[in-house]
Amino acid sequence: MDDGLFTGIEEIDAQIRFAEKAYDEMYDARSAASAMACFSELKDSFSAAIALADERGLKEKAELLRRRLEHCKQVYRRQFS
Repeated sequence: MDDGLFTGIEEIDAQIRFAEKAYDEMYDARSAASAMACFSELKDSFSAAIALADERGLKEKAELLRRRLEHCKQVYRRQFS
């Protein structure tokens, strides 16, 4: 196995965990500013994961992440805007 690819996948998974944690924390936010900060963090983390997946040629993974990010954006707009 290519160590660079394995490291990249671990990094992608870490970014996904950060994004999902921020998504969960968004629901626990006690203010609009806190929810917005969580939303910003989840966007940054998903964007980083997407970029890493694209760089490694993991097109299906990148597309799944794009769809998840779009879902999170829709949730934020419906519930926090």
